[in-house]
Amino acid sequence: MNGTWKKSITTCGIIVSVAIGAMAFAGAPPEYTIVDLGIIDPGDVGVQGLRVSEGGVAVGRTFGFSNQAFSWTQGGGLLPLPNLAPRPFAAANGANDNNIVVGTAAATFFGTNPLPVIWTNGVVAPLPLPVGETIGRANDVNASVTAVGSVDGGIAEQAVMYTGNAGGSAAVIDAVAIDGSTMKTAFSINDDGIVVGIGTDPNNAARNVGCVYNSNTDRLTEVGALPGANGALCFHISNAGHVVGGSMQNQGASQPFIWTETDGMTQIPLPPATSQGSARGVNSDGWAVGTAGGAFAVPFLYDGTTTYAVQALIPVGSGWDLSMNTSSSALGISEDGIIVGTGIFNGETRAYAAIPVDTAPPCPTDCAPDNGDGTFGNGETNIDDLLAVINSFGDPGGPCDSAPDNGDGTFGNNTVNIDDLLNVINNFGQCPA
Repeated sequence: MNGTWKKSITTCGIIVSVAIGAMAFAGAPPEYTIVDLGIIDPGDVGVQGLRVSEGGVAVGRTFGFSNQAFSWTQGGGLLPLPNLAPRPFAAANGANDNNIVVGTAAATFFGTNPLPVIWTNGVVAPLPLPVGETIGRANDVNASVTAVGSVDGGIAEQAVMYTGNAGGSAAVIDAVAIDGSTMKTAFSINDDGIVVGIGTDPNNAARNVGCVYNSNTDRLTEVGALPGANGALCFHISNAGHVVGGSMQNQGASQPFIWTETDGMTQIPLPPATSQGSARGVNSDGWAVGTAGGAFAVPFLYDGTTTYAVQALIPVGSGWDLSMNTSSSALGISEDGIIVGTGIFNGETRAYAAIPVDTAPPCPTDCAPDNGDGTFGNGETNIDDLLAVINSFGDPGGPCDSAPDNGDGTFGNNTVNIDDLLNVINNFGQCPA
């Protein structure tokens, strides 16, 4: 809050003047648990976590024996996804909250002769290609089952949209930006049909163009670059319109950024002991994840203010190494803050989900309104709670009897009194830590 807010209230013979000044509260680092997403076959030598949907559907791939794509949820665990018969190497690159998964099926682990595929209810099918195209990839899918990716390869690669399921259609994104740039690969699409990816500049082939394409208006724009850089790569867009990626000078080392149409591009601070990096996933709160580099690959979380190494947020002794190897990553974050990526678990390459721990303290001063279901409050101590305490002053107990803290998870002394009133005033605008 800015400035000072004052309110005088007279009721029941009590005059209360509340003054709430501008206060800054330093947030504690978020806490996470971490789980292994599992493995399909004992012969697999590794598992990679590649993305997570808004609602927490994680996807990725295994390599070694099965070479399959998979999806994962907290409630259902790992679900192997079948390979497309003529393409025995698959990767699931994106999913929506209805468990529609898209990805790429290839002839080799390295992606030779790829086809875009979709898994619906666990059944795999190729996505249609634009007329004249024979290879392609699918990288993401939104709630309307519109997928994005690319077709062709090398200097001829073009971004594409796949509309509908296997029986739908596909079209190249051929919009041209003001400077003549075009989109080469589409990496992400949100539920509003906004697509992000990378493009090429016809005037400077060495420059990466970070692209935003509005499929509703057929308009292609560029996100720009950080100071000292001339281009960017865009990897993901949230449903609220946040775009994340990396910005660099030509083909040089990148720095992670977050971009919105209103605020433009902001550099994401790097975690300690790293010198470069890229953000790869973002949610509608503007929390972003990515991987930074130095001597090792360091997955990170950015909460809009502070950047944390994911290793520092998980329990000590978990068996996970997310900071002392070159294989680790953080590639997606759900609306609820679930982070998905790859790390080393007990010496093996495994996909992980880092799941937020609910560390919110009790908020006994948030006693209004009565929600009608046995619960009280709306997540903040505010004027409603102040009035509730005043109106119940002298009553025996009740939801507004918040003082003292009895130290055993209970609060109050069975009377709403001056202690409870002062407790609300002291915690106005927040919940007590």
